[in-house]
This record gives sequence, C-alpha cells and structure tokens, in this order.
Amino acid sequence: MHPPKPKRPGQETDDEMRNLAAFTIPFVGLKLGKHQFEYEIDNEFFEHFEYDELNDTNVKVDLCLEKKTTMMEFTFKASGFVNVNCDVTNEPYDQPIDGSLFLVVKFGEEYNDDNEDLLILPHGEFEINVQQYIYELIVLSIPLKRVHPGVEDGTLDSEVLDKLEELSITNNENKKEDETDPRWDKLKNLLKDK
Repeated sequence: MHPPKPKRPGQETDDEMRNLAAFTIPFVGLKLGKHQFEYEIDNEFFEHFEYDELNDTNVKVDLCLEKKTTMMEFTFKASGFVNVNCDVTNEPYDQPIDGSLFLVVKFGEEYNDDNEDLLILPHGEFEINVQQYIYELIVLSIPLKRVHPGVEDGTLDSEVLDKLEELSITNNENKKEDETDPRWDKLKNLLKDK
C-alpha cells in the first residue's frame, strides 16, 4: 500500500510550489561528495498530501546526498513521533518514528519512478524534490495497527477497555465451558443415528 503521490513537477499551482520549495534540492551546483540536509516535519507538511490521520507530528529527517559522477545516492533517516489515535480505544498517543530509506538517482531518457529504490531523471534535470520520499518514509514507519502502549502493558485506564473487558467471552462467568447449546446436541444426535 503506497501513499498517494503528489503531482509531478510542473503540475503544481504557484502556491504549492512556494510551500514545497524547501524540499527541492538543486543538485547541479553541488560538488562531488556527501551533502547533509535536515528537515523538521510537522502537520503542515502532511496537509499538502491531504493526510489527516495524525493529531500532531514532530519528526526530524536527516538526508545525506552523496553526489557521484554518474549518479546520486540519497539516505533518508527519520526520527521523532507522530500523535495518532489508538485503534482499540481511540485514545491519542505518541507513536515513535524511526525509519530509513535509501534511493539511487540516475539519469536517462525520461522520468521513471517505477522502482521504489531507483529514480531516473531525464538528462538536463538540475534539481530534485524529495517531499514524496519523506512523506512515504514517515507514513510507512507508522504501524498498520496502532495500539496505545498502555493497552499492551495494562496501565491505560479507559472506558472503552473497561467495556471490552466486560463483554469479553473469556471473562463471562455465566457461560461454563462444559455447557453446550441444546440445539447442537440435537444436531450431534443426527450424526450418531447413521
């Protein structure tokens, strides 16, 4: 499951281009070797992608761009937290984010991002926008099932948890394991009669 992709370069409105300019790296002027970039990601970043599942975001992304003669290597490292709602109790909690992404950028006849680890830019390109890779790195670092740490260790006091416990079959003392439904007994008799 990949998050939705933003518009390709040249399709953004003037307002979108201004807002996302911080994530555009003009690599043509960079010397060969390693270059470091840092990004502080907050909820405003996710508004561009219309991704509204986060209550709060505080993620730092360190990007190392290694420029070589015929290609570039990008190493993204994200750390911090996103505040999300628990899937069990709907209680908000801070989900730690710790992820990395490696991307190779080469040059070819036309733009191609079919391979998630390789990006081909047309000859003559002089800059790259990395917001899509940062977005995917953070969103894919969030677990599919979001469970409040207090649910796992039993320390969370929640009305939802109390109700789930009350309705739990294993804790329902009215049902004994030995008791069976009489309707099933009649069906079992049909099998024995053969």
